[in-house]
Amino acid sequence: MSATDPVNPPGEPAPELLEGRLWVDGCFDFFHHGHAGAVVQARQLGDELYVGVHSDEAILENKGPTVMNLKERVMATDACRWVTKSIPYAPYVTQLDWITHYGCKYVVHGDDITSDSSGEDCYRFVKAADRFKVVKRTPSISTTDLVGRMLLCQRGHFIKSLQKMLEGVDGPGTEEERKKEGQAMKERIRLYATDETAKKPGVDVWFWSENDGFDKLFNGIGPRIGQRVVYVDGGFDLFSSGHIEFLKMVVETEEDLARKDGWYSEQNVNERKGKGEDYGPVFVVAGVHDDNVINKWKGVNYPIMNIYERGLCVLQCKYVNAVIFGAPFEPTKGYLTKFPWSTPDAVYHGPTSFMPSTKDVYAAPKEMGIYREIGHHEFETVNAGTIVQRIMKSRDVYEARQRAKGMKADLEAAHKERELLEEEQRQKESRLQK
Repeated sequence: MSATDPVNPPGEPAPELLEGRLWVDGCFDFFHHGHAGAVVQARQLGDELYVGVHSDEAILENKGPTVMNLKERVMATDACRWVTKSIPYAPYVTQLDWITHYGCKYVVHGDDITSDSSGEDCYRFVKAADRFKVVKRTPSISTTDLVGRMLLCQRGHFIKSLQKMLEGVDGPGTEEERKKEGQAMKERIRLYATDETAKKPGVDVWFWSENDGFDKLFNGIGPRIGQRVVYVDGGFDLFSSGHIEFLKMVVETEEDLARKDGWYSEQNVNERKGKGEDYGPVFVVAGVHDDNVINKWKGVNYPIMNIYERGLCVLQCKYVNAVIFGAPFEPTKGYLTKFPWSTPDAVYHGPTSFMPSTKDVYAAPKEMGIYREIGHHEFETVNAGTIVQRIMKSRDVYEARQRAKGMKADLEAAHKERELLEEEQRQKESRLQK
């Protein structure tokens, strides 16, 4: 265990190990869809999911500097729909006493190796205790990949038309390869649109285009009786604390309004429960702009994440009930009144504008009397631009981290090869004994 990790896990211990309570841990640095992929697969294996988040100091010692601090990283895991509870300061090398303390029988991780500063497997103790479960690692995404895009100013990740890519029309490779990739991407969107159990449909998913209007991809739960439909839009690039706090404040604002109208009265709560289950007063629709729209306003290599990656990040957030891919930069009256659900009761915007425009893009919702502005908050300046500035300010350090990642991969490969040889030897000895 790192010297920077707490020796004992905080909080009261669970009375017993629970088969359905699972543990996942990690750095979760600017929570991307690769993290969400591991989390949703883990949640499918049980009924509860506890997520351990490593300290800034432990990550620095074993991997390199973080981009987001611990508070921001815990915010991200707390906002994930499939997470039951976040545990900060979890040890970098997973300890049996920690997961046992929280009643988690098994630890879940991707099929890649994660090693500490010495190159040793971080999950060696839980593997030895046969308390380890493996899920597939999300391909083609990592924090290191995203940092690389920032440092190298790459633009090859942009997607011209996500809808055509899912259909296998656009994209690299042969027709067969495009269709296979498109189907895989579509299935990942379906997975990330599941409810808190990770097993049933949860989030509505739609496309919008200037020519064709709205086009449904997946059905979710949809608005329930009495819920207000509200709309937010943005790039949601490098989905982070600024986005999360904004979305959380939208939900809290609507909850405050509903509280004044008696939504939480005992009679109304019991009435909703009598018809199935209780639910919140708001249905949040998030519009996600295309890559070319963001690049038009921000230039250089923005967005750092393409629309598919950004959409997956928004889909996994528990404050969102529907996602519209390809949402227009300017939500016009024609766009808002043709919503698949109903004309929004409110259109929310944050305290700052990250993509400058010479015109008021929210003129229509203001004229309609449905425009609402969220007040200032602690993370309002955190966006893709400021995250890139964090990287560039310490460029030498992060470039060293990139090089170290390569050397560490060699160590991990050597450990993997050793594990395979040991497994082959065990199987050979087993056959001889028979």
